[in-house]
Amino acid sequence: MINVGVVGASGYTGLELVKMLVTHPEFHLKYLATTTGDTVIEALHPSLVDVITFPVEKASVEGVAKHCELVFLALPHKASMGFAKGLIEQGIKVVDLSADYRLDLETYEEHYCSHEDKEHLDESVYALIEYYREDLKKARLVAGPGCYPTATLLGILPFIPYLEPSSPLFVDAKSGVSGAGKKLSESTHFVTVNDNIFAYNPLKHRHAPEIAEKIEKVHGVKMNVHFVPHLIPATRGELVSVYATLKEDIDPLEVLRNHYANDPFIRIRNRPVDIKSTAGTHFCDIFAMKNGNGLFVNSAIDNLLRGASSQALVAANLMCGFSEGVGIPTIAYMP
Repeated sequence: MINVGVVGASGYTGLELVKMLVTHPEFHLKYLATTTGDTVIEALHPSLVDVITFPVEKASVEGVAKHCELVFLALPHKASMGFAKGLIEQGIKVVDLSADYRLDLETYEEHYCSHEDKEHLDESVYALIEYYREDLKKARLVAGPGCYPTATLLGILPFIPYLEPSSPLFVDAKSGVSGAGKKLSESTHFVTVNDNIFAYNPLKHRHAPEIAEKIEKVHGVKMNVHFVPHLIPATRGELVSVYATLKEDIDPLEVLRNHYANDPFIRIRNRPVDIKSTAGTHFCDIFAMKNGNGLFVNSAIDNLLRGASSQALVAANLMCGFSEGVGIPTIAYMP
């Protein structure tokens, strides 16, 4: 078995990783850490009482190197890259869930901050599994996509060759509150979120350049992406609707079925999708239809799993030579 660890075990994505790693047949959980440490995992996450007891250390490169061959970094952007640099130099495989290795240098520094690990940025592999599967098998540094870009790209990438490139993509995205992380804010307060829905950072969100960059990398086409995220009164789940202009006549469902014929975690639906059907799973459900030259693409994922932790675990499976579905949840919370 391969010894693995999680740095950033106190957050929602950290919890999801621990829950999957506890029963994983090929990975042995050897190290858990946070920025403060000095506790046990069941104190951070009461749902793990009587499931696992495990010490949580203060995160350090030395601690990871002592215990792990591969580590998941569930840290905020900027905090992650400084930590990852030292781990890579120690020969440890890294799966980073932050934004620090997702983007080209120019795009990252324009929308985030100055990058502290330019040396390793170019070797990172973007963990959108269906498009980078073979590259992931050879990677030592993996960058987990954002949850919104995951749902958006899986839905729209099959259609890019059929779209009018001069017409913009309009992305209407909605996410459960867990996507904002554990840090408290006025916008995630129960009184604000309950019985409510609202847009945030419309047309200025940092995931728009990530979506545009990956479309260009996969298809060599520059698309103008107008992205508007919304917060909905749900714990988890993500629903994305993309509106685009076709340049030729196609059968949208046939395009999707042909494109994803060999991808077991993509489910093509015959009607608009919903978030309950993917909650608690690694599946991405996709539906598409057209009206004249207007295209509607609808996708749903679990933002904490397919949008973060299970996608990271699939990437780790591939990095270590295992089948991508090992240890991945497939049963939804609701029928």
